[in-house]
Amino acid sequence: QALLVESGGGLVQAGGSLKLSCAASGLTFRSLVMGWFRQAPGKEREFVAAIAWSGGSTFYADSVKGRFTISRDNVKNTVYLQMNSLKPEDTALYVCAARYSAVVHTTPNDYEYWGQGTQVTVSS
Repeated sequence: QALLVESGGGLVQAGGSLKLSCAASGLTFRSLVMGWFRQAPGKEREFVAAIAWSGGSTFYADSVKGRFTISRDNVKNTVYLQMNSLKPEDTALYVCAARYSAVVHTTPNDYEYWGQGTQVTVSS
């Protein structure tokens, strides 16, 4: 059974940092494109970052470029999202997603597998 489990969310002050993790099981992790999305109350799900199976290609939303870093460990079957210089507008439920592909995707509908998410709240 495919399973994605996120962790690492929490409450942080503006300017602070958090590192999210997403552990995958029941999937061939090294063949997966992994993505992070976020959804704030009353808003649509938004692309944050994605990484190719090899880790060689990464993509970021303009709103997080230069502040967030996505990475992966294909031995631990885990993808990470390091978030620095957090802003109140980064507050959202952060959700990990995956799909089997050789191409990185940034659209939610392109992803097959989803986690339940971890809440990130940034106070001003």
